[in-house]
Amino acid sequence: MDAVDQQLLSLLRKDARTSVATLANKLGVSRGTVTNRVTKLEDAGIIVGYTVKLRPDAQPSEISAWMSVAVEGNEGRSVIASLLGERGVASLHDTNGRWDLLAELRAANLAELSQVLERIRLIRGISSSETSIHLQTYRLS
Repeated sequence: MDAVDQQLLSLLRKDARTSVATLANKLGVSRGTVTNRVTKLEDAGIIVGYTVKLRPDAQPSEISAWMSVAVEGNEGRSVIASLLGERGVASLHDTNGRWDLLAELRAANLAELSQVLERIRLIRGISSSETSIHLQTYRLS
């Protein structure tokens, strides 16, 4: 990747719906160059998809929570695999410090969140966890 690819990725991170013509204008290259570079970045697996980001309050009925997880000994891979298979886990992050993993949980209501927590507590290799319900977001990136 060169400087143009880096700039292209930066522009797409800000708004993946930016037109090829606008990207070409901002980068000072042709539309064909932008199209070819995007295709190469996709083919190389650098760009793996496009998504829509919603405001956290756009789905007011959905409950979001964060679960910090401590893993026993060498059980990290099996715990990660189990958590990734849990439908209530929206994202999973490796961390350092007191907790080994941070899981973002999503549920339709408190009863469903309780069921997600019960299933996670049964995963072998989790030594402890702490869950906090997400109440409000003050700043989006």
